[in-house]
Amino acid sequence: MRTEVVAIGTELLLGQIVDTNSSWIGERLAASGLNSHFQTKVGDNHDRIVSALRIALNRSDAVICCGGLGPTQDDITREAIAEVMEVALVRDPAIVAVITQLFASRNREMAKNNERQADVPVGASIIVQTKGTAPGLVCPVSWPDGNGGVIEKVIYAVPGVPFEMMDMMDRVIVDDLVRRSGEVAVIASRTLRTWGIAESTLAEMVAGRLEALEKPGAPPATIAFLASGMEGIKVRITAKGQTTSEVAETLDAEEVALRLILGDLVFGVDDQNMEATVGSMLKERALTLGLAESVTGGLIASRLVAIAGASSWFRGGVVSYASEVKFNVLGVPEGPVVSAEAAIAMAAGARTCLGASVGLSVTGVAGPDTQDGQPVGTVFVGLALGDVVIAERFSMPGDRERIRQFATINALDLLRKSLMRLD
Repeated sequence: MRTEVVAIGTELLLGQIVDTNSSWIGERLAASGLNSHFQTKVGDNHDRIVSALRIALNRSDAVICCGGLGPTQDDITREAIAEVMEVALVRDPAIVAVITQLFASRNREMAKNNERQADVPVGASIIVQTKGTAPGLVCPVSWPDGNGGVIEKVIYAVPGVPFEMMDMMDRVIVDDLVRRSGEVAVIASRTLRTWGIAESTLAEMVAGRLEALEKPGAPPATIAFLASGMEGIKVRITAKGQTTSEVAETLDAEEVALRLILGDLVFGVDDQNMEATVGSMLKERALTLGLAESVTGGLIASRLVAIAGASSWFRGGVVSYASEVKFNVLGVPEGPVVSAEAAIAMAAGARTCLGASVGLSVTGVAGPDTQDGQPVGTVFVGLALGDVVIAERFSMPGDRERIRQFATINALDLLRKSLMRLD
């Protein structure tokens, strides 16, 4: 069963609304073992919607049409579907009665144009509305195959309001698609999150594994890459099988294989971000952290305190933006403040004045001007961990904000790798 999503609304094309519906539907279809190879966005134009639906039906068995079922003049999904089906629209008085009652229950008078939501293409059935006023539609579409047979496909139409769409997907559409497919399968993904390497280099490292998965008899799995800016590069493993446990075994095996290749480049899985990983490592080792931030201006602390339970391992931070604060509070010797020596002194000072077992510091130049002879983008990260007190120099790309964000995650990554070495 090949499924496809067509999201309708000019506001999607203009960027006024982010199309989260299509991504949610895609995830829901995959979890049910249903293949979805295309997603399309189209504006509120009758001819273009008809064209998009016909293209989708030519390459897919089922199309989920999202949006355009409201009461206003630009809600024209019903009319477009009726043209594709080559049938008329008929107003269902029973649906009009339901919509009228919904308004009455809210002590509101229903505008006449709401009756448009009761228009149903001949031959279609409705998905009863339980969250809003517009019912969904299940619309069979068929045409001769040229060999005496008939090609049969289906369009589902759901409202663009997310909670209404989700209700109809879970209550009716997914089960109907599984029934039509006649196949019981599970598709699931797992994402390994990496930091510290370019996407092209990472792809070269994993090339052998990609080739192995393409060979006959290989596990039913695929590997894809997603560059995610400040969050690194994500390596997504997707597997398909008959049962959840079968898919989990495939994902486990592929994760092991990739970790052997990527080593400590992997810092988390799925939604586990860098700060969550660092927090877990500190907690497991009964360590506490104190920060000294200059160029990042509190960004590191902000990310850490977003983790529930951070108070058990995060002591606090000193935003030592002015040089005098570095000298007077953290005990940094007089001299250049964008240097390895200053970063080391800041880390040691943070550990001491905050009573932490680990000190982490960041100092650098975010621009627009150079400082202490260092070019814009220069960042020093200091670390005081046990008897080890070190500093590492980074050259960050981008504008002021990107430099500060890159400095934040690089500092946390240096701490992560240093904690790993304790083992």
